[in-house]
Amino acid sequence: MNNQIAERLHALREVMRREHLAAFIFPSTDPHQSEYVADHWKGREWISGFNGSAGTAVVTMDAAALWTDSRYFIAAEEQLHDTEFQLMRLKMPGTPTIAEWINSEVGSGTSTEVAVDGTVMSTADVRELIAELRRHGGYTLRTNLDALREIWTGRPPVPQAPAYVLPLEYAGEPAREKLQRVRRALRQKHADGMLMASLDDIAWTLNLRGDDVHCNPVVVSYLLIDSQRATLYVDRRKMSPDVVSYLKEEGVGVDDYEHVRQGLKDYFEYNILMDPQEVNYTLFNICGRRKVEEESPVKRMKTVKNATEQAGFRRAMLKDGIAMVKFLKWLETEFGTKAVANSPLSTLSEITVDRKLTALRAEQPLFKDISFDTIAAYGAHGAIVHYEATPETDVPLQPEGLLLLDSGAQYLDGTTDITRTIALGPLTDEMRHVYTLVLKGHIQIEMAKFPSGISGTQLDVLAKQAMWREGLHYMHGTGHGVGSFLNVHEGPHQIRMEWKPAPLVAGMTVTDEPGIYLEGRFGVRIENTLLIVPYMKSEFGEFLQFEPLTLCPIDKRPIDVSMLTDEERQWLNDYHRMVYDRLSPYLSDDECLWLQAATTPLS
Repeated sequence: MNNQIAERLHALREVMRREHLAAFIFPSTDPHQSEYVADHWKGREWISGFNGSAGTAVVTMDAAALWTDSRYFIAAEEQLHDTEFQLMRLKMPGTPTIAEWINSEVGSGTSTEVAVDGTVMSTADVRELIAELRRHGGYTLRTNLDALREIWTGRPPVPQAPAYVLPLEYAGEPAREKLQRVRRALRQKHADGMLMASLDDIAWTLNLRGDDVHCNPVVVSYLLIDSQRATLYVDRRKMSPDVVSYLKEEGVGVDDYEHVRQGLKDYFEYNILMDPQEVNYTLFNICGRRKVEEESPVKRMKTVKNATEQAGFRRAMLKDGIAMVKFLKWLETEFGTKAVANSPLSTLSEITVDRKLTALRAEQPLFKDISFDTIAAYGAHGAIVHYEATPETDVPLQPEGLLLLDSGAQYLDGTTDITRTIALGPLTDEMRHVYTLVLKGHIQIEMAKFPSGISGTQLDVLAKQAMWREGLHYMHGTGHGVGSFLNVHEGPHQIRMEWKPAPLVAGMTVTDEPGIYLEGRFGVRIENTLLIVPYMKSEFGEFLQFEPLTLCPIDKRPIDVSMLTDEERQWLNDYHRMVYDRLSPYLSDDECLWLQAATTPLS
C-alpha cells in the first residue's frame, strides 16, 4: 500500500468524520474549469496519486474510487495499483456513476451528506451531481468546504507569474475592439454584462498572456464586463505598471483576484450572463442579479482566427517543421552511427528524444515553451494514449518497432501540435497493417469537403471506416481546436464520435489525429493541425475543406502501399511535395537530402 496516499486519506477522513460527511468528491478542475490546472488546484492528483488531466476521485469512510476516460485506463491502473483507489472506467459497461457508487458503498449509513469544493466545480456539473445524488440514495450536496485547505501541508501557492501583453502584430485585433464585439454579442443574448472565468477566453479578449499554467500561456484571473466598463480581477503582483497602463487604455480596470466576489455583489446592471459550464458554483450563486444562462460568446469568437493569427500559425508551423526535420534526421543518424559502430543504443531513450526535440524547438525564433508534455512512447508504451516518460518508466529505444511521438510548441505567433509514429527498424506485418489503417483514416479527414456549419461529429466516421471494417476502434476524439499562442486544446468544436453540435466554419483550426492502440504491443497515431478554408460555393451553399498547416514528413517505411487507394496515395505525394518545397529553403544541404528521401513519391 502506498503509505503517502494512505496518510492523506486518513487525514481527509478525520475531516469527514468531524463534518459528518458520507463522501468527499475531488474533480480535476480549478475555479476556472481549466483542462490543465496550476499545481495549487491539483487536489485530485494529490489525494489519489493519479496525474492524468481528466478524472474524478471520490472517498467514503471505507472506500475510494477514481473515474477516468479511455485515454488513461492503462496509466491509471498502474498509478492506482498500490493505493486504496478502485479504477472506474468511464463509458464502459458495468461502470457505476459516482452517485450509484456512493450509494452502494455508504448504504444505510448515518450520514446523507456529500461534499465538494464548490469553487472548483462548474455550476452545470454541480447541478447534475445534485440531481444524481437525490435519485440514488437521497443524498444532499455540500459545496462550502475545501478540505484540502486543512489537510494539504505544503500546498503550492496560487501562481504569481508576471503577465505580459501580446503585441498587436501577433494578436491582429486590439482588446478594445474585442470588448466591443463581446458587448454586441451580449446584447443579442439580451444580457447587460457577463462574468468571464475561462482563462484562455480572458487571455484572448485582452491580448494578455502569462505563465501561470504549465504549457498554457494564461493568467489566473476573472473578467467582469458590464455595458460600460470591464474589470480584471487578478493578483496585482503580476501586473507591471506598463501592463496596468495598457489595460487602462483598452478600457479595463484592475482589482484584486479575491475581490471578484465583492465585484459580483456590487454589480449594478439588470442582468448578467454566466455560462454554467464555465462559472464555478460558488461564484454563480453570489450575484443576486437575474442571470442569462448561455454559452460565453467568446468561446466561438476566438476559434475563428483572423488573418494575422492565420499567418502566425503558418510561420509557427514552418519553424516547428524545421525543428522536426532536424530531429528526425538526428534520430536516424544516431541509430545508423551506433549500428555501424556496433555500440549500445541504451543512451537513446524516450526521455532522450523528448529533450532533444525540445532543444531543437527552443532554437527557433519566438519559441516560448512546449504546448503540452511530450508523449515519447516506444513499443508497448505507445498503446498508453497519454503516456509520459518518467525516470521510472523510461525505456531505451531499440532498432526495431515503432516510436509514437506526440509533441508541440508555443511560439509567440502560434501553437503547434503534431504526432508522428516512426519506424526504428524491422516491423511486424501487424504493425504495418495497423499503421496503414491509421494513415488511411488520417488522409480521409484531410481530403474531406463539407458544407459550412456541419458538426465535426459528422466527419468522424471518415477517420474510422477502414478500421471499423476490421473490428478496430479508438475512444479518444479525432480532432480538437488549437489556440493562437494559447491552449493547445480549444473548443467547443471537435471531431469525435460523441455528438458535439458546435459548427465548423472557415478560419477554425482543428487537428486530425486518428490512432489504434493494442495494449501490451504498440500504438499508432498520426496527427496534423489543419485550417478550415473555403472550397467552393454552389446552389446548396458554401463548402469548406482542410488546409494542412503542419509541415513534416509522414514516415513511409511502415506503409503497406497496397492498402492505399490511388486518391490516398496521391494525397500523400502532394503533401510531401508541399513539405519539401516549404521547408527545404531553410535547411542545410545534408538536411535537404534527408528530407528529399523522406518525401519521395510513393509509386
